[in-house]
Amino acid sequence: MSGENKEQPKKPAATPPKPTAAKPPVPAKPPAPAAATAPQKKEPEPPAFEKGIADQIKKRFGEAVKVVFIRPLRIKLMVEPRDIVEVATFLRDTMGLDHAESAGGTDYPKDNQIEMSYHLGSYGREDLASHVLSLSTRTARDDARLPTLINVYKSVEYHERETFEMLGIYFEGHPRNDRFLLPEDWADIPPLRKDFRIKGR
Repeated sequence: MSGENKEQPKKPAATPPKPTAAKPPVPAKPPAPAAATAPQKKEPEPPAFEKGIADQIKKRFGEAVKVVFIRPLRIKLMVEPRDIVEVATFLRDTMGLDHAESAGGTDYPKDNQIEMSYHLGSYGREDLASHVLSLSTRTARDDARLPTLINVYKSVEYHERETFEMLGIYFEGHPRNDRFLLPEDWADIPPLRKDFRIKGR
């Protein structure tokens, strides 16, 4: 009958949501290991004989002499220009370093300096026969002047002349600051300075 209420179909009961499994906690990342610091290179102990020579020089001149390095058969000293003649005389007369084997300069434009080094040896002391002591000093590039050592070591005459010509250091007291390698009409900067360029290249 139309007036009768028809029984409405029952809606299916909603299924309860499935319980979700709890996510396991994410383990914390271990702290990054500290950057390994490179072990500092330990300087080897200087040889006893060479150190003894350097100590004698330091005892005589103190802070006026800087020991740059001490190695087997090699010592390098750095002094101010005003002290180089006195130190060289002491090395010759007291230490037995009786001749200059060679001498030459190195240009350091970033420092605005030129370094002059004299390599000293000994004919008179057998225990120094194989040793070379480098006696070095520096001068400004824009006014390169140093005292000559020609009155201490005669053998530096041509080494200083060559350095004057090729690097432009004027050696005060040297009898011949003149050319013997370059043309007489050379008008460029000294050719062993690092800013020298050959024309056309």
